[in-house]
Amino acid sequence: MIRLYQFPPGFGLPNASPFCMKIETWLRLAGLPYETDNRGLVMRAPKGKLPFIEDDGTRIADSGFIIEHLVRTHGVDPDAGLSDAQRATSLAFTRLLEEHLYWAVVHTRWFEPEGWRRTRETFFGAMPLPMRLLVPALARRGLRRQLMGHGMGRHSRDEMMALGCRDIDAVADQLGDKPWFHGDRPSTIDATLHAFLANLLWVPIDSPIKAHAAAKPNLTPYCQRVHTHCFGTPPPA
Repeated sequence: MIRLYQFPPGFGLPNASPFCMKIETWLRLAGLPYETDNRGLVMRAPKGKLPFIEDDGTRIADSGFIIEHLVRTHGVDPDAGLSDAQRATSLAFTRLLEEHLYWAVVHTRWFEPEGWRRTRETFFGAMPLPMRLLVPALARRGLRRQLMGHGMGRHSRDEMMALGCRDIDAVADQLGDKPWFHGDRPSTIDATLHAFLANLLWVPIDSPIKAHAAAKPNLTPYCQRVHTHCFGTPPPA
């Protein structure tokens, strides 16, 4: 049995981490049985981050490497029918979501007052004292360093929001009126895109990026469609 180690559900979503939600969505898309450990065991993670999986005694970290491992060892590949050009497009948009848009959204969650209040409660509210006071401050300090090291954190708030909105434009334009990112069949990029859009559109933290995404007529219906297909329940209201 595949065991997925991740953060607890939050914000009404299967997971408040888009990377964790990406893997759980992919597992459901691929039809692979799994069980979850939602205790947020970062200290046990091979690379110090979640998610990671245990599969037949092997621990695999990083969402991309997890999917590569599962495709190789379980013989299920949602991308089997994609052309080389479609695979290249999937990779490019994965990088846009995970290495660029993600960091603009991190700023709204962790460093704007209302976003931080909700994020702190969601991720750390169940911790006992004194950890509930110490761990959030340490995590926030580490993320600030990462945001600066990435480069996104060196921009002004308005610049970060403008960059994130451009990413949303690219996603909406590429998706168009297709039911799935590449047409009539789901693939890995749909698990990734759904996880990142849901963690923007359906999280109660307002930002110019969220408003811009909500104004796109195709993005919310797309999220609703993927969520219902993969989780079998209505999406968050």
